[in-house]
Amino acid sequence: MRAIKGRGAASSQQSRRFNLPQNEADGDWMDLREQIDGTAPSQRTTVVELHPKTILSFNRSPDIPFDRSVNAYQGCEHGCIYCFARPTHAYHDLSPGLDFETKLFAKPSAARLLRETLAKPGYVPAPIAMGTNTDPYQPIEARYRITRDVLELCLETRHPVTITTKSDRLLRDLDLLAELAKLKLVAVGVSVTSLDSALSRLLEPRAASPSKRLDALGVLVKAGVPCHVSVAPVIPSITDSDLERILAEAAARGVPAATWIIVRLPHEVAPLFREWLEVHFPERAEKVMAIIRSLRGGRDNDPRFGKRMSAQGVWGDLFRRRFRVAMQRHGIQRPQIDLDCSSFRRPSSDGQLSLL
Repeated sequence: MRAIKGRGAASSQQSRRFNLPQNEADGDWMDLREQIDGTAPSQRTTVVELHPKTILSFNRSPDIPFDRSVNAYQGCEHGCIYCFARPTHAYHDLSPGLDFETKLFAKPSAARLLRETLAKPGYVPAPIAMGTNTDPYQPIEARYRITRDVLELCLETRHPVTITTKSDRLLRDLDLLAELAKLKLVAVGVSVTSLDSALSRLLEPRAASPSKRLDALGVLVKAGVPCHVSVAPVIPSITDSDLERILAEAAARGVPAATWIIVRLPHEVAPLFREWLEVHFPERAEKVMAIIRSLRGGRDNDPRFGKRMSAQGVWGDLFRRRFRVAMQRHGIQRPQIDLDCSSFRRPSSDGQLSLL
């Protein structure tokens, strides 16, 4: 198994949850395939447009601070090997591995569908979360501008929205973010996993560099946009050594708040992550997985409500203590997201705002 340049996953591992057919390369010719067939072509990114009937998803999870979200894209070209959204590609009979990074889905009608939902007489506003599944500012946003369309609608209707991203591309929408901020309608979280650019290229091959993400936070601060740095995910013996330094760099840019999340490996993410470790860090693969299992009650992943987002055991206590001490040292607080839901102006389905 070898790394694929510009991609996070090293293979197209198929899902076994839905009894999909399994394909495995085998035979003596494997050792000579490059001599016979030449170097395999690079994986190209393709985008299929989806036209769903609704765009606003609701949840009742007690582990997350929002009850509704908009996911403009499925699959993510950033290619983060640890992404907990990878298993969603199995529902399309596609691989959570390379297919998740290369076979993307876009929803161009997202803003129109959201307008229709907001126009319903019984709709009650609450912050809409973007970036909870795949990144709303992944590279194809430059072409589709779906995230910008949704933000324009939120500004028009005075609807609160939160954003989570690993990209500095959100600065292209700084005009909207600044206007939303003036009305207490937006909060932004930027995820920084490591300060090591070389490591970042292995973990998150097509995401913005760590320095660009931190600088983007600095720009948001100066523009008056409520924001925080998310040290996420923390991967033991891979990225955890940067935890304190990330907070220091964020504080130096005036970022007032921070959060952290331990790595999650649901469903197909666990074997993909183990494969990634064997390719890039074989000498410490067993150590990393042993610590992760100790954090997850002896399993690669703990899916239980109340447990899936938290770190257990001695290692969990250590990470929490380190984070708390670093926050105190740099004067950083937990994010206090207090957005205005009282100014909502219901639109009509034809694009006009209601007078009521």
